[in-house]
Amino acid sequence: MRTSDLLEETLSAVTANKTRSGLTMLGIVIGIASVIALVAIGAGAQNSIAANIQALGANLLTISPGAQRTFGSTVSSGQGSAQSLTAGDADAIAKNISGIKYVSPETSGRYQIVAKGNNTNTSVLGVKPVYLPVHNLSVESGSFFADSQVTNYAKVAVIGPTVRDDLFGENAENVVGQTITIKGVPFTVIGITLTKGGTGFNNPDNNIYIPLTTAQRYFIGNENLGTISVQAENAEVMTQVQTDATALLMQRHKIAEGGTADFRILNQSDIVSTASSVTGVLTQLLAAVAGISLVVGGIGIMNMMLTTVTERTREIGLRKAIGARSKNINAQFLAEAVLLTFFGGAIGVFLGWLISFIVSYFNIVAASVSLNSILLAFSVSAGVGIIFGYYPARKAARMSPIEALRYE
Repeated sequence: MRTSDLLEETLSAVTANKTRSGLTMLGIVIGIASVIALVAIGAGAQNSIAANIQALGANLLTISPGAQRTFGSTVSSGQGSAQSLTAGDADAIAKNISGIKYVSPETSGRYQIVAKGNNTNTSVLGVKPVYLPVHNLSVESGSFFADSQVTNYAKVAVIGPTVRDDLFGENAENVVGQTITIKGVPFTVIGITLTKGGTGFNNPDNNIYIPLTTAQRYFIGNENLGTISVQAENAEVMTQVQTDATALLMQRHKIAEGGTADFRILNQSDIVSTASSVTGVLTQLLAAVAGISLVVGGIGIMNMMLTTVTERTREIGLRKAIGARSKNINAQFLAEAVLLTFFGGAIGVFLGWLISFIVSYFNIVAASVSLNSILLAFSVSAGVGIIFGYYPARKAARMSPIEALRYE
């Protein structure tokens, strides 16, 4: 049998009963579409998480006070529950450890902010000018405070665009030079940061930045730090910088070898890797669950093909009687099963892409459909057709022509 004849017979058989063929393909369509959409959404979520973490600053180590977590522990000291970091620690790290680009000592707290009769409750960060390059932050209007203002305990503030909107009205102008009150202390607004985006407590647009020394004098009451952000020169030296910083702080805090450190160091690369690993596992789990519908669809195809073999018993007997070989019969029924799954796979890929596009269009998640997932979908659909179409095709090929012609 020629290939063209096989394709013609296959198309004719599949389109003979369009409703039944459509319902048979439905399981494959749903399965492929679910797998494509879930993998795309998972990849988009993974990229979004990594981008949000990287947006906080590149090659970043975050040192915070509090005991390190140990295996089996359920409670750990949060930031602010211990006061073990000082400006001297930050200076020592900057002077004694190689491979470091910037060191940014920081402290923070949430306070009530008042301006022109409006108020909001948000995070106030005490920082130095080096905070800008460490955390990839830019000023849209006005300016950031200088080192001299940090030294002189200046009462100046740089606010995020969300704080500006809350206190002065959406996209308000002439905000620079206005006065805001932080916990009863007046500050002059000297700048507004560029919109960066973020969520929850990690949204820099909803922060207020004041000189570190000012925050320590008026709000903290001591010279302790809440965080030390360390930016390494490149990703390759981050592990070594983390090791050296740990050893230096253990020495400065007089903690014996093997003792529990009174600080924690978070490696940005480890955070990205862990987050990506978690989202990757969840995506695979969801894709596996969605893949169950492919098995159900395959069983539906097998059921339809077995029914078709029974309905076309006399046709099979007639074909064999006029010279058709078993391999021709086998090829024909197997081709029908593969064609059904191929069409179902194509429709499923389109539907999965459409779902991913809709999710991205409404800014739910920036779903990303990869070529590999599409190729995998087609491979799986063809595999399902071969696996679940093999038994009905083999059954048809093994029919005795005499018994088939006698079938009523």
